Amino acid sequence: MSLITSEVMTTSTQDARYIATNPTVADGWRLDRVTAPSRLFGANGLRAGPDGRVYVAQVTGSQISALDLATGALDTVSAKGGDIIAPDDVAFDPDGNLYATEVMDGRVSVLGADGRTRVLRDDLPCANGITIHQGRLFVNECREGGRLMELDRNGGEPRILLENLPSPNAMEVGPDGLLYYPLMTANEIWRIDPNGGEPQRVAGDLGVPDAVRFDADGNIVSTQVASGQVLRIDPRSGEQTLLAQLTPGLDNLTFVGDRLFVSNFTGEITEILGGGETRTLLPGGLNWPLDLAFGDNGRLYVADGTYFYVVGEGGGLQTVGMLFTPGYPGFLRGLAPSGPGEFVVTTSGGQVTRYRYAAGESEVLADGFDQLYGVAIGAPGIVFSELGTGRVLSLRSGDVEVLASELREPVGVAFDPQGAPLVAESGAGRVVRLTGGGVEAVVDNLVRPQGLLVVGSQLYIVDAGAKSVVVVDLNTGTRQTLASGLPVGPPPGVKPKPLKGMPPFSGPQGPFAGITMGPDGALYVSADGDGSVLALRRTDR
Repeated sequence: MSLITSEVMTTSTQDARYIATNPTVADGWRLDRVTAPSRLFGANGLRAGPDGRVYVAQVTGSQISALDLATGALDTVSAKGGDIIAPDDVAFDPDGNLYATEVMDGRVSVLGADGRTRVLRDDLPCANGITIHQGRLFVNECREGGRLMELDRNGGEPRILLENLPSPNAMEVGPDGLLYYPLMTANEIWRIDPNGGEPQRVAGDLGVPDAVRFDADGNIVSTQVASGQVLRIDPRSGEQTLLAQLTPGLDNLTFVGDRLFVSNFTGEITEILGGGETRTLLPGGLNWPLDLAFGDNGRLYVADGTYFYVVGEGGGLQTVGMLFTPGYPGFLRGLAPSGPGEFVVTTSGGQVTRYRYAAGESEVLADGFDQLYGVAIGAPGIVFSELGTGRVLSLRSGDVEVLASELREPVGVAFDPQGAPLVAESGAGRVVRLTGGGVEAVVDNLVRPQGLLVVGSQLYIVDAGAKSVVVVDLNTGTRQTLASGLPVGPPPGVKPKPLKGMPPFSGPQGPFAGITMGPDGALYVSADGDGSVLALRRTDR
């Protein structure tokens, strides 16, 4: 009996951002969908386009989509693997050209009305907030010490309005002609004359504002990322009115006529109807997902970078913690159960951390690593992979030891029945065993192995490159493909460009299709392609 209600996996262009082509399973197995697929790779910047559609920037997917409000249809405007990388916010000039800030590459690019893309500037670290007013282009940098500037649309030198700002974000010129911008770290909203002058504080003590727009009456409307509030703020008095209470993780907003829409990191897009009422246009979902594991309570937990979820009955995702939750360890990637109410985790910021999610506490066990991925706990202690350096390390009693080096993109880790570490050497297309004498191949001729799981003598591998789950008997070497054609990894023919990270919110981001087994004996797999969790269940038992 399954612990989680699921449905047999089907595909639909209206329900998924990635369509798996004819997934197949071996005889004696069934493939179920545990959580719903995501239609977007999260939702960040929003902007009403000149065609009336809402344009959605998606950082983790390196994609920009356009949402038709009348039909619900989503069209890809700039695709994953294309010229625009990690778009965070967008704006249109009077000629219909789309400008996008690329937060992880420090760029501003222009997608012309003719479909061609060019880089306007590439020297703006954490370029984020962007707006165009009367043909003038303004951009800021969402970082400590960030700048607010006006850019020359023809490529000339920028004009710096302000420097040393505490994480400015999505901004807008108000009806009074002043440029309003939120300061996330300061928890305030400020304004300045676009032609220069002294800035003025407008409001403070908010819920971490990350975007401002203006309604038809000239009031500020602002999303609060930490509290999930949508606030109306009188720019003259600073008086605040709660328009809606939503889930934390709100990122941006836009008006289409008098209709107000807000985005969430989860990919949810919500219309604010008034009187505290809301309507969901697009449901939220998983950005990736990354590693996954069962806790001591028998429930399935999913690392999704910015969020940490537990899967509920019926496949619903319940937020356990997120980037702005007290005690959250940072952008989560690898998971290893370590006791009641806790996991040892790896983060994109380079930490190995004990995350006591039940208590909302984190304890950094080791720090300063380059792109950590898989983690497992066994006889050598806490073993984890460091993709950036090609190393696998162990941590015991505060001491770090290098178990292997010069591996090609080590990702997943597990232990064989004798307690020796196994590593998915993704860049070499193989799984290796770490021994006192060095490294030996256990399984080769894979494409891009990521998640590993050992149950008895059976080694289960998620081969994201081959879009399959493979099982290998460690005693005999017998190998079988349990499922293929899975929505893991990028879509066929797409080569994603690196996501360099956005300090201090995250380090470099990358995929990790994890695998685990539940108390029901089913295999649970991170389908990072379509943003869902899948289950492989035996039908011959």
